[in-house]
Amino acid sequence: MKAVTVDDGGLTVTEVPIPRPGPREALVQVRASAINGADHYLRVGRYPDTSSGGGPLIPGLEVAGVVAEVGPGTELEPGTRVMGLTPWGGHAEYVAVDERLLLPVPEQWRWTEAGAFCEAFTAAHDALVTQGGAREGSRVLITGANGGVGTAALQIARTTGCAVSALVRDPAVAEHVRRLGADEVHLHPDDLSPDRFDVVLELVTGANITKQIAALRTGGRIVVLGCAAHPRADFNLLKLMAKRASIGGSTLRSRPVEEKAQALALAYRAVEHAARDGSVTIPVDAIFELADAPQAYERFEMKGKTGRVVLVTSSA
Repeated sequence: MKAVTVDDGGLTVTEVPIPRPGPREALVQVRASAINGADHYLRVGRYPDTSSGGGPLIPGLEVAGVVAEVGPGTELEPGTRVMGLTPWGGHAEYVAVDERLLLPVPEQWRWTEAGAFCEAFTAAHDALVTQGGAREGSRVLITGANGGVGTAALQIARTTGCAVSALVRDPAVAEHVRRLGADEVHLHPDDLSPDRFDVVLELVTGANITKQIAALRTGGRIVVLGCAAHPRADFNLLKLMAKRASIGGSTLRSRPVEEKAQALALAYRAVEHAARDGSVTIPVDAIFELADAPQAYERFEMKGKTGRVVLVTSSA
C-alpha cells in the first residue's frame, strides 16, 4: 500500500506492507485523513512516537473509510463506513484501528468531512466541556477560532448553549468564525473585557495568560489545548488566586484507548443531531491527494486557514 512516511524531517510517499488487524481491530481502507498539529510535530521531530514498533513512521491521527477486514473478536463487519481515531498511521491507504475508536459515518457526510471530524471535535469537546465545564449559559472565549480545533470548539459551544466569543489574528477570517457560531469576534487580546468569561479555551499561545486571567469571571477556568506560537507563560499567581480561577491542560494522544473511546463518544453525542441536520459542519480548507502530502503539510503550516487540511486516497 502507499503511505506517507517521516524521514529526517521530510515526508515521502512510499510502498509499505498492509497492516494486519489484531484482536478487536478493524482494517480500514482509508478514504480521507486530516492533518493535525501532532502530525506536524512528529514530522519535525518534536513529538515522540510510541507506536511504530521499528517500522515506517506514518503520521495521521484520524481517518474515515471502509472496513476491509476484521481481527478476532471484532464486532464490525467488512463494508461498514467508519471514521475514527488512530495511534498514528492514518496517512496511508490502509490502517488497523481498535474498533472502540471507530464511529459510523453519517450518511450525508462526504469522506473529507468524516476524515476531519474525530480528532478536532473530540479534543475540543473534552477540553471545553469535560475539562472546562462549559454548559448552557456559560460565557466562552475560544482563541485561534479559525483553525480545525477552533472551528470545532465554536460549534460545540454554540450547540451547548454558550455565549461564544472568538479571538483571531486575521480580520479576513472574522466573518467565517461568526458564521460558525461566534457571537462576537476580537482581533487582539487587549480588546477583551475584564470579568467576562467562565471558560477560556487557549489553542495558540501562553503569551496572553495574564490578559485571559483578567478576562475571567470569578471561578473561571482556562484550558490550554495548544501553544505552538509560544509555549511559556509568565503571570501573577495572586491574580489567579483573587479570581479563584484555575488553569489546566488537555491532550488526547497519550491517553489509554478506553479514555479516548469515552471522549470520542461524548463528542459525537454532543453534536450528532446537529451534524445530521447540517447545523454543525466540518469546514475543510484544502484537499490534497496522498501523493501530494508534502504540499498539504505546507498548506497546514500557513496562517489564515479556515478549517481542516485533508489528504484523500485514490479510492475516495
